[in-house]
Amino acid sequence: MDGNRRFAKSHGIETVEGHSLGFEALARVLEVCYKSGVKVVTVYAFSIENFKRSKYEVDGLMDMAKFKLAQLLQHGDLLDRYGVAIRVLGQRELLKPDLLGDIDRAIKMTSRNGDAILNVCFPYTSHDEITTAIKSTVTDYSKPLLVQPRPFSESHIKQIIRSRHLSVAASRIRDRSRSPSSGGTSDVEDSTSSSTTLHPESPPEDPTLSEKDRNVSDDALRNAYPDPESITPDVLNDHMYTAGMPPLDLLIRTSGVERLSDFMLWQCHENTKIVFLKCLWPEFDLWQFLPVLVEWQWRRKNVEEQRRLRRSTAARTTRIKSS
Repeated sequence: MDGNRRFAKSHGIETVEGHSLGFEALARVLEVCYKSGVKVVTVYAFSIENFKRSKYEVDGLMDMAKFKLAQLLQHGDLLDRYGVAIRVLGQRELLKPDLLGDIDRAIKMTSRNGDAILNVCFPYTSHDEITTAIKSTVTDYSKPLLVQPRPFSESHIKQIIRSRHLSVAASRIRDRSRSPSSGGTSDVEDSTSSSTTLHPESPPEDPTLSEKDRNVSDDALRNAYPDPESITPDVLNDHMYTAGMPPLDLLIRTSGVERLSDFMLWQCHENTKIVFLKCLWPEFDLWQFLPVLVEWQWRRKNVEEQRRLRRSTAARTTRIKSS
């Protein structure tokens, strides 16, 4: 949502009024999106860098956010009509408590909606999101695993085999001692049978493991940590603000500026369609948005058709090979 200040300056109105008109443009765009079947819309409402602006403008933006959230609470018909849940992504601790209260009420009011999502990035930067995700991942991977001794470890298998061998040997000795040719019970039988019947449910420990080795093994089990090599992009995805949401398909920036400005850098991928428009955000209406949306839908349909063809070709190739 870029160009509110320039729009206000070019039209001779207060900067805060330009931001207010930008909110009205957002309401128009949201209705078009949800009518068109778009399930997740994310708007860049306030950058962390914006705190560097004048106190007058920052305070005005915060007051406007409170006012617009209050409007949503009183007139949430658009969100309810399309089943939209509000989520606020960003550094909550940078906001004042009264504004946080309004945000939490808006989130709670729409929490039962499950058909679509409106992400409001406020206050947000992508670098901060990525840094937060990495910190969260490091915290998770710094917690010891609750590891139990493996019942099928190599040492345990050795103990079971050795115990069975001793049991078989003891049985044979008893059979020989009971035969007519055997006059009594040997010392070997006594020692063997006592060793196997003293704790029948607990096989003897592997004699090849020293006490030190067993202690080291137990400590390793108690102090096991997740393997850092198992950290993948999917693991980091699960720690992003957008965890569990679909990938970013279409990114639009208005005002003629052709850069991402630290927005959704992690979520952009090889198939993300990025569109830069010259109109300012308060001027962004159906006539600017509809051509972009139609082109994106056409492109998405072609991509899905190509994927279907590839899957079909792969399936036919597999059937030919198997036959």
